[in-house]
Amino acid sequence: MKVEKQVTSGQLDFTFTRRAAFVGGVQAAIGLTVAARMSYIAVADNEKYKLQAESNRVNLTIIPPRRGWFIDRFGKPIATNRADFRVDIIPDRLVQKDQTIQTLAELLALSSDDVDRIHRELKNAQGFQPVQVADGLDYDRFAAVSVRLPDLPGVSPRQGYSRFYPSGAAVGHLIGYVGTVSAEEYQKNKKPLLITPGFKVGKDGLEKTLEDRLQGEPGAKRTEVTARGKIVRELTTKPDIPGKPVQLTIDIELQNYAARRLGLESGSVVVFDCLTGDIITMASMPCYDPNSFSDGIGRVEWKMLNSDDHIPMLNKALQGLYPPGSTLKPMAGLAMMRNGIDPEETVNCNGGYRLGNRVFKCLGRHGPVNMRTAIMKSCNTYFYAMGHRIGYDNIAPVARELGLGQEFSLPFPSQRYGTVPDSTWKMRKYDQKWTESDTLNAVIGQGYIIASPFQLGLMAARMASGLNVQPAILKQKRVAPKPLSFPTEHLAIVRDGMNLVVNGDGTAVRSRLLLENIAMAGKTGTAQVRRIAGSQRGQSGEWKYRDHGLFVCFAPVDQPRYGAAVVIEHGMGGARAAAPIAKDVLTFIYDREQAMASLEALEAGWGGNIEQRMAAKYAAYQGQSAPPPPLDPTT
Repeated sequence: MKVEKQVTSGQLDFTFTRRAAFVGGVQAAIGLTVAARMSYIAVADNEKYKLQAESNRVNLTIIPPRRGWFIDRFGKPIATNRADFRVDIIPDRLVQKDQTIQTLAELLALSSDDVDRIHRELKNAQGFQPVQVADGLDYDRFAAVSVRLPDLPGVSPRQGYSRFYPSGAAVGHLIGYVGTVSAEEYQKNKKPLLITPGFKVGKDGLEKTLEDRLQGEPGAKRTEVTARGKIVRELTTKPDIPGKPVQLTIDIELQNYAARRLGLESGSVVVFDCLTGDIITMASMPCYDPNSFSDGIGRVEWKMLNSDDHIPMLNKALQGLYPPGSTLKPMAGLAMMRNGIDPEETVNCNGGYRLGNRVFKCLGRHGPVNMRTAIMKSCNTYFYAMGHRIGYDNIAPVARELGLGQEFSLPFPSQRYGTVPDSTWKMRKYDQKWTESDTLNAVIGQGYIIASPFQLGLMAARMASGLNVQPAILKQKRVAPKPLSFPTEHLAIVRDGMNLVVNGDGTAVRSRLLLENIAMAGKTGTAQVRRIAGSQRGQSGEWKYRDHGLFVCFAPVDQPRYGAAVVIEHGMGGARAAAPIAKDVLTFIYDREQAMASLEALEAGWGGNIEQRMAAKYAAYQGQSAPPPPLDPTT
């Protein structure tokens, strides 16, 4: 039989004491650990948690920097910033998207076009990248949103600055526009500033290429907030540092006039200072309103621009390329004299020039003509004969010296350089030999040769001054230009011929300046856009098949100061379409009252000025369905 072991009271007391000691030790260890951790937090991590607590109480807001202004050569504003109220949506903070947008549409009286744009941009936005709801708001609408913020998570009303272009479409191609940073741009550079509501970057034109100078440095504002984010009070503010102003060589009043004077036409006007190379005006119309693009263009306006066969998105001054036509005849005259042609030698024009079995026609029967008369009458026969004699390989270098086919260091996103052909070029391009027919076509500005209005204006400025002026758009001190390689007497011959075009018995006599003691010299040009068939010479029919009209000029004749080019797409002739515009633009430089009277009479028949015509056209498009514009229209 097994006997149970007896447990004494002493043994029980010992066991209890040992367990109590163990439990007490564990508790002490835990207490020491907690105390040590609390001491570490209170001492070592004091600054860390103090900052976190502060950040829960204090909200730090980045203030987007104001962009630097664009000003013209006289200090007048071209692109500025205006104070406004705006409302944005931060996608990552948005809770009920559809309900929030509907509420905002009611509070801000948004159009269906605006609502469509907001939905589209929210769909493609990422993270905290802001989506603009509206800007340029009055205080009442801004306040209506602000008081509803507790019910509108993700909505960010702010007071700030927006880009403003006082001249609107007149400077669209010249200055460009700004827009919000795209998701792709943010992925390349994840700076917090890029996703700050109200911050925009240059998207096109000078706004894009001069971004580093214009951007400025952001500021910051510290505000005390409640747990729900309601602002209690403003603590401190560090102001932003605006971007640097950029002064251009442009005369903004002349720029505005030139853009308005182009009227219903599709074309461009470029004016240079003959003595310095400064670009005084570079207008291209039709054009978009950069204010619309900066605010986020809507479907209807995008359709209006995209469906226009006059291509308002194209900067025709720099990117349009055209056969220069007869505007190249003064340049060809310089090349001929350089290669031994006597300018007094005559060629008998009986209506054309025979080369083998083919007759290259002239515009008329001019009889005996020398170089001056040939320029005045725009006689193709003279230039066929003399061009055939010296060959185009001797003409092409002169065209390049005067600025054709050349690349210039200008701060624009893109420019097209055209083509000055010769035998080497044709062999490289087509693996074919240059022919005599190629020479006859090229010498009158047809065939393979193409140029931009910008280059044609520079050519006129260089011939007028005899100086190798370099084009510039940024106002700054530069070295004086060197003379061209042509003798003074050769330049005088072609200038005399151009003077007779306008002030003699030439092709642009109806466009002579009605100014005392100031005369304009020039050369008209008509450029074919398709091959002549039968009696069809591009002077009728569908708009896109009509000839282009061109005119290059300078003034005053006796002491040239301004050189210019006007190109009118499908204008059917330089004398008809381009020269009258050049006349009014140069008149504006010397007599603004006379020029404005002429313009206002024309605009009365066109349906108003640029803004009025665009508004009427937009109204006509209202209500039409249209695909959404791309997030980045520059693509």
